[in-house]
Amino acid sequence: MNTVIEMAPRHGVSATCRAFGVARATYYRKRAPMPGPQSRRPSPPRRLPDAERQAVLDVLHEPRFVDQAPPEVHAALLEEGRYLCSVRTMYRVLAENAEVRERRNQLRHPHYTPPQLLATGPNQVWSWDITKLLGPGKWIYYYLYVMLDIYSRYVVGWLLAERESGALAKRLVAESCRRHAISPGQLTLHSDRGPAMKSKPLVALLSQLDVERSHSRPHVSNDNPFSEAQFKTLKYRPAFPKRFGGFEDAHGHCVDFFPWYNHEHHHSALGWLTPGDVHYGRAQGLLDRRAQVLASAYAAHPERFPHGPPAAPKLPGAVWINPPKSVTNTVLAPQDGLPTTPVVSAPSTVVSLQ
Repeated sequence: MNTVIEMAPRHGVSATCRAFGVARATYYRKRAPMPGPQSRRPSPPRRLPDAERQAVLDVLHEPRFVDQAPPEVHAALLEEGRYLCSVRTMYRVLAENAEVRERRNQLRHPHYTPPQLLATGPNQVWSWDITKLLGPGKWIYYYLYVMLDIYSRYVVGWLLAERESGALAKRLVAESCRRHAISPGQLTLHSDRGPAMKSKPLVALLSQLDVERSHSRPHVSNDNPFSEAQFKTLKYRPAFPKRFGGFEDAHGHCVDFFPWYNHEHHHSALGWLTPGDVHYGRAQGLLDRRAQVLASAYAAHPERFPHGPPAAPKLPGAVWINPPKSVTNTVLAPQDGLPTTPVVSAPSTVVSLQ
């Protein structure tokens, strides 16, 4: 580059830069002297002296002008027969003193950390939510409270009511914990931020039972995926009506649905086992029985299995709500304390209150 700088005055900048394959902008940038520590932009001749700038700032600090914008101050001073500087200069003076900012008391939303919950067995993390069921007429709704275990997908308690309230949520949680013999410090209860979920009766009960609370981020449905998926299973069944004829009709539908869901519905995320089998520890026996059947089928006709002996789906070793990125696609070994690959992503316990 030094050669280019030396030859350019004699042979021309463009020709020299073309010969050496150097951009002209690079030549001019390298030729310009580096600014020293003392070099700075010269002060414009029209700049107000420091004393006058301080006088402008003092005027802007007067009680009658402290909440006024510079155009308002400028107009008021002109009506009084005074001219200190332009409106733009007032803004410059304020900016130099870090006094240009948003002064309105605006709501600033806090940063919510995504909840990260892990369950490696039943009765460690429960998720619950409330959904509306359409009644016989317009503006008539029935509120279905559903609480399920995220590991087994087992509905541990449900409640149908004509209103949404913290008192009803308290009764549901208390009855579900009693039926499943939940010990202090054993359970984490996850939900969204609805009024019933954050009500004082429920918060007091959870504190008394030593149940840890967890809430979704505002307006983030993915933080409560298991409850949302369970409601979809409920409402996408062919037997689910567009509207219910009354409270008894809706209640009867739930009485039929939850036993089917817990003990007859084969769940895809559970290796096509039912939630009841996983929740009550019958899963391994059923998986061993399936493995024997598949082994017999392979032994009888191995030519029908071009990819080798078939294997039955396995249970998830860990179920997450918002898993860390480090374990999203990780296969945990047995020494990690989890049996298989982690998953990221009811009449015996029916509570019905009217």
